[in-house]
Amino acid sequence: MSIFIILQTLFPLLPFYAIGCLIGIALVHTYVDEDMKMEYYRELWEVKEKAEHDRQESEKVRMESEVYNNIAESLAEDYEAIYYVDISSGQYREFSASERYQSMNVPTHMNNFYLETCVNVAKYVHPDDREFAESMYHKETMLENLEGRSSYLYKYRVMVNGEARMFRFTVLRAKDGKHLLVCEKDVQDEITSESRQSDKHKKHVTFGQIAESLASNYDVIYYVDMLDGNYVGYTSNNIYGELRVNREGDDFYSESRKNLKLILHPSDRERILSIIDKDYLLSSLVVKKQLNVDYRMVVDGVSKYTRMSIRKSTDGSHFIIGVENIDEEVKKEKEHIKALNTEKELARRDELTGTKNKTAYNEQEESVQKNIDNGVDYLPFAIAVCDINDLKKMNDTYGHQAGDEYIKASAKLMCDVFAHSPVFRIGGDEFVIFMSGHDYNNREELLSKLRVQVIENRDKGEGPVLASGLSEFRKGSDTSISEVFERADNEMYKNKKALKEGRETR
Repeated sequence: MSIFIILQTLFPLLPFYAIGCLIGIALVHTYVDEDMKMEYYRELWEVKEKAEHDRQESEKVRMESEVYNNIAESLAEDYEAIYYVDISSGQYREFSASERYQSMNVPTHMNNFYLETCVNVAKYVHPDDREFAESMYHKETMLENLEGRSSYLYKYRVMVNGEARMFRFTVLRAKDGKHLLVCEKDVQDEITSESRQSDKHKKHVTFGQIAESLASNYDVIYYVDMLDGNYVGYTSNNIYGELRVNREGDDFYSESRKNLKLILHPSDRERILSIIDKDYLLSSLVVKKQLNVDYRMVVDGVSKYTRMSIRKSTDGSHFIIGVENIDEEVKKEKEHIKALNTEKELARRDELTGTKNKTAYNEQEESVQKNIDNGVDYLPFAIAVCDINDLKKMNDTYGHQAGDEYIKASAKLMCDVFAHSPVFRIGGDEFVIFMSGHDYNNREELLSKLRVQVIENRDKGEGPVLASGLSEFRKGSDTSISEVFERADNEMYKNKKALKEGRETR
């Protein structure tokens, strides 16, 4: 522009200044136009980048949701029913996965889980387990059992079409902290080691939080593509110690075998490594819905029992592999098996009262007598004989149902007082208590406690009234258990007479 001004000065008659202005204006417009174009393209590029980022995030959320739904549906098939319970109000939803469970027609009003479950317990639970089962469905009890942990387990028997079957119940706290998940599973086949398969009705539900909560029942869950081995892992608890395990990868089979070689117990190594094979898993799950494998891992020098549960996802293209530490469960199961043979226990239990029956007492008597006959320095023991007063009058006046309730109340009183001793019902109204250990050492105090309660019941006209007598085994003079029983029986008749005559007072 300066040049054009100089030229205009030298040649005032020529339009150099006007030409310079035109050129300047044209250049300014050119630069402004280019800047606007660059700004436009930059904004367009940012919009495209944001749209692509939003699309990728949406696809990621969709895929994760699909994975969770597949896991939830697959895990839910493992249970007879799942209840999603509002902790505060007790309102709940039922997700039923078992056709057999549905056939029981358990009433569900969805209003108050705690109250409705206690009502259903009385109708569907085995009589011997009802008191325990009912105690597990108070809100305070459930929250107390969850304190400091994410879940807990318990078992009892449920009557299914007239058959007593053992059920395992898993209670978990949902991720939002406001709901509970109560999962019911029929484990009778596992306990009796019978290979039964039950058809389960699949119900497709979008689970969301249920998927996360069920997944937390395992320490690790792997979602594995059946064919190419691509996988992703979800970890709840570290069960591998210092061993670092990838959360995702391209070849689950080879990577798992490599890691397992480092931590498997030597006795289980060959067996488990042969199972972590695509062809083996595919062939094993042709006829089975789930493959459960128990083994031991040596983590930080400590051997722990672990269970691997493998099943197909509902889309039929993935394996869902759950790994959980079952060390505590195995220990408890061993203790349970050692303490209780289920069939034997049922055959020796009185159906009405839950106490042991006459068959069990005969076996106890035979065992004790055998020790006495063989000169074994048998442990000190005592026998208490109890007889319910006026049971016939109760039956004749109020009916046999009232009489049965009276018998059960009497049995409960004896079990409460002699808490560490077996109680046997050997007749309609006659019971025997075999005392050793703690109860033997405190036998006189316990008998006194029973009699004080009986007198109180008699005076108030409420609660069971029963006569009682006690006798100890006299080492050196007694040669049979029947001698001890007869002395206790005689003492019981003396007490019965005193009660009827009103001579027994507090």
